[in-house]
Amino acid sequence: MPNQQQQIQIKAKDEDLKGDYSNMMQVLHTKEEFVLDFFFVSPPQGVLCSRIIMSPGHAKRVIGALQENVKKYEEKFGQIKEAETPEGNIGFVGK
Repeated sequence: MPNQQQQIQIKAKDEDLKGDYSNMMQVLHTKEEFVLDFFFVSPPQGVLCSRIIMSPGHAKRVIGALQENVKKYEEKFGQIKEAETPEGNIGFVGK
């Protein structure tokens, strides 16, 4: 049947299933891709937790999914208060 959707099996390593906490994110982009860097910052330093690279089309779908889920969350639990912007300059330090 040509209209039948294929089920995709996703594999995940146990260590990845625990997830990483991030309290800061940076977004960069070129014409071809968006780069989302997730950090855990605990002054005086921070750690890059994950870098996600995606196409502009996928980035737009991610934004839509987040907007939809924030709306559902707020309908169920109340309005989310936006976090304050961190103060000071944050930069990368190589190993």
